[in-house]
Order: sequence, then C-alpha cells, then structure tokens
Amino acid sequence: MSEGLTLEIVTPEKMAFTGTVEEVTIPGTEGEFGVLRGHEAFLTSVDIGELNFTKDGKKTYYAVNTGYAEVTSNKVTILIETAERSDSIDKDRARRAKENAEARLAQIAKDHVDYEKMRIALIRAITRLHVSEK
Repeated sequence: MSEGLTLEIVTPEKMAFTGTVEEVTIPGTEGEFGVLRGHEAFLTSVDIGELNFTKDGKKTYYAVNTGYAEVTSNKVTILIETAERSDSIDKDRARRAKENAEARLAQIAKDHVDYEKMRIALIRAITRLHVSEK
C-alpha cells in the first residue's frame, strides 16, 4: 500500500494538479487546515488563499480561489474556481489588479453594491502576489 496521499486540484478549465503527496495545507473558510494520509473523512469549503503541498520533500504553492475540498483517508479532491502555481503567476498583472482594487475601494462607500466585489478582488490580488514570492 502506498504511503502517500493522492491529491487532485480541479478547476473548471483543467486538472491543475494530480499526484501523490506527503501532505497538503488548504485555506478553509473556517481556517487553514492540513491533511496527512489517514485523515478523518470530511467535506469542507475552501477560501481564497495559499494552498501548498509537499511532494518528494519539496513544497509547491498555489494561489487558489473559493471552492470545496473532499478529504478521505487516502485522497484529497479540491474543486476550486482557480488555482495558479506560484511560478506561473504574472506578478505585474497581480500588482496592477491590487492597485486597481485599492483605488476602486477608496472611491466607493462600504454599502455600495460593488464594494464586496472589489474587496474580494483585492484579497485575490494580495494572495497571488504573496504566493508568487514562494
């Protein structure tokens, strides 16, 4: 029997990752959580944030958007809106998105219909910039 944990990261466009890993850390909506082989089974929602996993002793980082994660004792399946590996993030584009979101947020009231949309765009851009440095 394999000692690893099967991980699948799936977006609407593609299978972002599939393989055997030692551990995975996921940004859950109730807080970040880690999974090792043998974990108790559960289903949870995933928040915007940094997802990482260790494979062959090396960490790989992704900036992810919202979605769901299903955990079983030997497999984690993550169905997510977007997943960008750290080395594929366009830092300039992320920086521009951050600046644009900050500028828009500064111009609109908190009760404006677009405020939450811009706040989420800012969180995504900050996350992408942070992950791109790893």
